[in-house]
Amino acid sequence: MPSRISPLQISAYTATSAVGVGKEAHADALAHSRSGLRANDFGDAPLPTWIGRVDGLEDVRLPESAMSWDCRNNRLAWLGLQADGFLEAVAAAREKYGATRIALVLGTSTASIGETELAYTQLDADGNFPPDQRRAAVHTPHSLAMFVQQVLGIDGPSETISTACSSSAKVFASAERLIRLGLADAAVVGGADTLCGSVLFGFNALELVSTEPCRPFDAGRKGISLGEAAGFALVERMQAGDTATPLLLGYGEASDAHHMSTPHPEGLGAERALDDALARAGLSTDAIDYINMHGTASQKNDEVEGALVARRFPARTHASSTKGFMGHTLGAAGIVEAVICLLAIERGLMPGTVNTRTLDEGFGPQIKLEPATGEVRYALSNSFGFGGNNCALVFGKAVNA
Repeated sequence: MPSRISPLQISAYTATSAVGVGKEAHADALAHSRSGLRANDFGDAPLPTWIGRVDGLEDVRLPESAMSWDCRNNRLAWLGLQADGFLEAVAAAREKYGATRIALVLGTSTASIGETELAYTQLDADGNFPPDQRRAAVHTPHSLAMFVQQVLGIDGPSETISTACSSSAKVFASAERLIRLGLADAAVVGGADTLCGSVLFGFNALELVSTEPCRPFDAGRKGISLGEAAGFALVERMQAGDTATPLLLGYGEASDAHHMSTPHPEGLGAERALDDALARAGLSTDAIDYINMHGTASQKNDEVEGALVARRFPARTHASSTKGFMGHTLGAAGIVEAVICLLAIERGLMPGTVNTRTLDEGFGPQIKLEPATGEVRYALSNSFGFGGNNCALVFGKAVNA
């Protein structure tokens, strides 16, 4: 079992998804159980499903100095970076620590593959990309991190994590290691993933996409709703006297090593991630006030996670899935749900589970359909991805660290 870690301060954070841009938009949607899902209108031949699409993304324009990075994924990242004073917070950290001492760790599952799909539709007679698509760096999985590093003007260690749904949850673990080992003084963490043909048709081929808005943990759930999102956080060592910002208290990572797309039937990897996160935080399950569950609305993932929460947490714990608000945003899901946990701690807002009508009888009383308010001292965020890549994060109030 891992030992406790020194908490890291979350100095700034933000998210952009189908419910809006920035923290206020998300808090308002969560408080009023307002879903951002809509009938699929993405692409020339939309699948009969529902999606979480970010409005106005097609009109976003990158700074002139970064136009060579233009693609849907990087436009979403740029839109997200401008919310909640995040650019200014990073600029202040850069002034404080120096550009080379700020790491960047981002998660994504498909990066800018949507632009690569477009380029393949534009091949010339010799089978080459057109001149404006001959941008090798854009067509790589590391495109997002290279773009964000340039626009933020930071030059520390740079990583891209691509472990499907757990990608931008695991960024917090990597950042903690980089800072603890003295390789950085602060880190920008987060992720971005956008809708594209590979995502929509790929998940449809796996028979995981619902033809209706997703209903996490519902007895009649029919699959997932895909979405797009970006989110970012600035983490650094605790600053003396600052009790206003939330903390990263613990993380746990584990692999099921069971199946390509199906979780271990008893949730062994997920439970290992949970136990490691609690151990690093020095907490028991009784201390957790709010759980943002992975809750995709797929049959197996919900079954395994619902059973885990039912057997390990007291009935008073408020647990919910927020996939019905913005869809499953894949590589960006971890950071968006971390942001929701941070909002819960700062504002005492615990969201419900929208679209769900009747809980599957196999799940416990922890899963709530309606939002609630109350003090949230500690929050847990679960991210359980394809291939059994699991990550659990524990956040808490600074005053209780």
